Order: sequence, then C-alpha cells, then structure tokens
Amino acid sequence: MKAEEWEEIIPHLEQMLATLKFGSITLIVQDGKIIQIEKNEKVRLQQNKR
Repeated sequence: MKAEEWEEIIPHLEQMLATLKFGSITLIVQDGKIIQIEKNEKVRLQQNKR
C-alpha cells in the first residue's frame, strides 16, 4: 500500500483502538487494498459474573 493510503487508514484505526475495551477490528481487503474497517465491540455485564 502507498503511504498516502496508510495516512487515511491509521487515524481511523487509532480512534477505534482508543475506544475499544473488548472486541475486534477487522480489515476488509479487496484487490490488495483495504476497502472497509469494521469494529465489533463486546459489552461485559457485571450481573452475569458469579
């Protein structure tokens, strides 16, 4: 990937990582380029712990 492509992607990833406590971030790649970023977050409820 070109440097300017990373310059667009990195801020999005940093923001997602900063706000993610439990979960995952998925990069969707098509033709060797990242076309989509997905964030899946899990919420842990205290009442379910025993």
